[in-house]
Amino acid sequence: MDTKIIRKVVDELCSENSLKSISFRTNFGTPLPSVKELSELVLLLRSAILPGYFISADHEPLDQQFYIGTILEKVSKKLKQEVLRGYCFFCETPDQCNTCKYKSSEVVENFIQTIPNIRHLISTDALAAYEGDPAARSAGEAIFCYPSIRALINHRIAHELYKLGVPLIPRIISELAHSETGIDIHPGAQIGEKFFMDHGTGIVIGETTIIGKNVRLYQGVTLGAKSFPLDANGKPIKGIARHPIVEDDVIIYAGATILGRITIGKGAVIGGNKWVTEAVPSGSKVV
Repeated sequence: MDTKIIRKVVDELCSENSLKSISFRTNFGTPLPSVKELSELVLLLRSAILPGYFISADHEPLDQQFYIGTILEKVSKKLKQEVLRGYCFFCETPDQCNTCKYKSSEVVENFIQTIPNIRHLISTDALAAYEGDPAARSAGEAIFCYPSIRALINHRIAHELYKLGVPLIPRIISELAHSETGIDIHPGAQIGEKFFMDHGTGIVIGETTIIGKNVRLYQGVTLGAKSFPLDANGKPIKGIARHPIVEDDVIIYAGATILGRITIGKGAVIGGNKWVTEAVPSGSKVV
């Protein structure tokens, strides 16, 4: 290609007007969070959470203890680095660096302690998949094959980091699952035990959604916001509860759209392709 063309394009891409709206560099030269490192981190955590599937079944219990311990040491090291980068992504105060390093270590210690509970929740999700899908021959098949379980592993990890106040990193972990499975769950969403997303593709669950126990969603379901209150400058107000509350034992069929801070009562059933913007009483059917 003509070098003059290359130079012209480079000059245009490097012009101040072109760069000002999209160029970003973390303060103080800190590297950006690494999507590759976070992807590897999730794989390591899957191995610790579900060792019967990611560690050879031939391992003796003592071997598994050693191997899982080694995995968690790797997780701790990688996660401290990425959490610190997440803090630096937004930080504007150079004298906060030592504080952020301390916070990163503290957050990772607290997160590691949540892993047994993450395993418990994932085990209930796998059981829900087995019980809720006649095509599933075991909970183990769901763990190996079902995109809902992959997405939920990422979500359960991301949600714990979100609760610990970690910026950016939980969202990246959630979007890794979104890219892989087509299931979009914001890390802020609160999801109870035995959650099953049958097929899963196209499901969207918003940040302030609350989902109870033993809930089942089918493909294409949206748990979203009806509107976005604006501030004096016309920008969306952050942090307000704007997504649905779905109580225990609810079933929502394919393509249904549930919008706003409304409650879908315990045991309710929402039929396919329904548009729901008002509360649904417990035990009701919307078809």
